[in-house]
Amino acid sequence: MEKTNVALVTSTTFIATFMTAIEGTIVTTAMPTIIGSLHGINLMEWVFAIYLLATAMFTPVYGKLADSIGRKPLFMFGAALFIIGSTLCGFANSMIMLIICRFIQGIGAGALQPISYTLIADLYAPEKRATIMGLNTTAWGIASVFGPLIGGVIVDTIGWHWIFFLNVPFGLAIILIIWTSLHEEGYDHPSIKVDYLGTVLLMLTLMMLLIALQLFGDQGLTINVVITLVVTIIAGIAFVLTENRVNDPIISMNLFKNRMFVGANIITLLLSGFFIGVNVYVPMWLQGVYGLSATIGGLSLAPASIFWFVGSLILGRLMKHLNIKIIFLIFLAITIVGGASLLVIYPSTSWVFIFILSGVIGVGLGGAVVLGTIATQRSVPENQLGVATSFNQLVKTLGSSIMVSIFGLILNTQNRSGLTQAHLLSKSSLMNDLVDASKAKTIPSALVDTMRNILFNSIHTIFIAGLVLLVLSVIFLPLIKKQEKAE
Repeated sequence: MEKTNVALVTSTTFIATFMTAIEGTIVTTAMPTIIGSLHGINLMEWVFAIYLLATAMFTPVYGKLADSIGRKPLFMFGAALFIIGSTLCGFANSMIMLIICRFIQGIGAGALQPISYTLIADLYAPEKRATIMGLNTTAWGIASVFGPLIGGVIVDTIGWHWIFFLNVPFGLAIILIIWTSLHEEGYDHPSIKVDYLGTVLLMLTLMMLLIALQLFGDQGLTINVVITLVVTIIAGIAFVLTENRVNDPIISMNLFKNRMFVGANIITLLLSGFFIGVNVYVPMWLQGVYGLSATIGGLSLAPASIFWFVGSLILGRLMKHLNIKIIFLIFLAITIVGGASLLVIYPSTSWVFIFILSGVIGVGLGGAVVLGTIATQRSVPENQLGVATSFNQLVKTLGSSIMVSIFGLILNTQNRSGLTQAHLLSKSSLMNDLVDASKAKTIPSALVDTMRNILFNSIHTIFIAGLVLLVLSVIFLPLIKKQEKAE
């Protein structure tokens, strides 16, 4: 890639990451207004779920194609599809149309997210790669923190349609920069053999799994969840059998004989599950238990985002001197200290301490999660870099999806148990008001302390489950090879 403008292409990956990440948070803020305009509150969750579903389904497909025809055409295709989906979302006149258009958006995002990391791997040596990937992930964190604020301003000034229309100039800029600044060689494949059956089975497996998780989070273990899980298992087995037979599988089963690949991705799965718990329940803790504003709750994640980058900087330095297994252990230990410290927080603890813990967790995850991607990439030959990176991104999505459903079930179960013991089950709807500072004032003062204590116990249980995930990640550390220092 001698002619590639590395700085411009790298900046474009940051823009792509920010653009696809902010879609989740900015739409969350706009959703009440969207519902008021389009109605269909019963379909609200699918506006988010369908985007995640499409992204997960197509991520491994793009990874395989990126190794065959190159990163450039697929990155541009993903950006174009994201623009089309965003434009159609802006013109949506019903919730059904919005959901369909969000699916198109998600298909585009499925290319932009993994190929961004693959391009970084193409352009940078491992020790430098850690810093750049950390910056790229920080863009995701910034979107999480400032997305709600940006969404609120847009909705209040020019209308909810523009949260989608504003993606168009950024998407066009991505296409233009990649077209003119990225130059690839060695991807002359006029006849591509596509594993159609494997692709369909993989998509079916992922689709049914994510639907099962969505239903599980809403309903608990019902017959509908069991049926979708059975279909998931059958489709998954059929996929594995198919991939073992075809000459050019979409995901080679040989990858799972690679201990480094398996270990890095299991650890990534567990860490992603832990982090979604922090992302969702630390702000809820501050709002519901402490009675602070949504702004303070959202800002509690800012230290994690900022220090995520610090962790990646430290990672880049350590890779010059230590082997991967030792570095993993260091960052997992930091994360465990932060995760365990969440268990000693009580309603009387200063909220400033929570902000400090957010920063500690950010350092640990900023090193460990980025190292998980780098370890995945270093475990495979260059001609499988796209597949490996896309799989690692898929694992992050699955870790978050699985645990957000399990954490949600824990919260609902613990809340119900606490309300039952306090003889307040008939007042369960007030738990929704508790996490909204303005509505919490309407709750009878005699009930506030009791309900906050119930929410405290529920979130405390979730933090215990999160710590279990971190401990499990250490257990899988022996799968990581003591590789040499980065060249």
